[in-house]
Amino acid sequence: MIDAVGNPQSLLLLGGTSDIALAIAEKYLAEKPLRVVLAARPSPRLDAAAQRLKDKGAEIATVDFDAKDLASHPGVLDKAFEGGDIDVAVVAFGLLGDPEELWQDHAKAVEAATVNYTAAVSVGVALSEKLKAQGHGTVIALSSVAGERVRRSNFVYGSTKAGFDGFFLGLGEALAPHGVQVTVVRSGQVRTKMTDGLKDAPLTQNADQVAEQAVAAARAGKDLIWAPAPFRLVMSALRHVPRPIFRKLPI
Repeated sequence: MIDAVGNPQSLLLLGGTSDIALAIAEKYLAEKPLRVVLAARPSPRLDAAAQRLKDKGAEIATVDFDAKDLASHPGVLDKAFEGGDIDVAVVAFGLLGDPEELWQDHAKAVEAATVNYTAAVSVGVALSEKLKAQGHGTVIALSSVAGERVRRSNFVYGSTKAGFDGFFLGLGEALAPHGVQVTVVRSGQVRTKMTDGLKDAPLTQNADQVAEQAVAAARAGKDLIWAPAPFRLVMSALRHVPRPIFRKLPI
């Protein structure tokens, strides 16, 4: 159970090698030891992630998780919950891809849509069954400002994050009567392995900065935050720009 000051006893990272998810785990571990379940495909990266959190005092379990293997997801969640209740689950997997390649390569576009949206729905529904049964818990869903108003420059990725965002906001409303909180984190560009090689965009942050905001929001019981907060004003303005003008903006 999550204690009176918002510290959980157990954590599930769906996308167990995600830089932001690992930073979130470290924020919680700075307060007290935790049981952490890392769900990801077996790899040296997963081994390194497990060791990284062990060094911070975590008790680690790993579960083999492939986002594209949709039929396996209920079983993945069964294994993740075998050690007991999960207080906080972080949904942190996704693909960025090359934006121009994505809309011109059928296989890669379908893969991005499957991982970023369909798999997120699959995992979200399976996870919600577990959280409803235990009657408590928090989900931190890592979304993106790219989904708030989809831009030509990355419209395949943006459209998948729009779907992700809408699903988890709705899931939060559905789960609220069951004692479960969902916090959607709309981040801008974050310096991670996924964005290696990209130039910093305005308001770019490090993974630990986003993690700090995500943990604070979850502890406060917020449904939605922008990371960093000024993106709320930026995106609010962009949502109201007429499309003929919007398509000419250098974004």
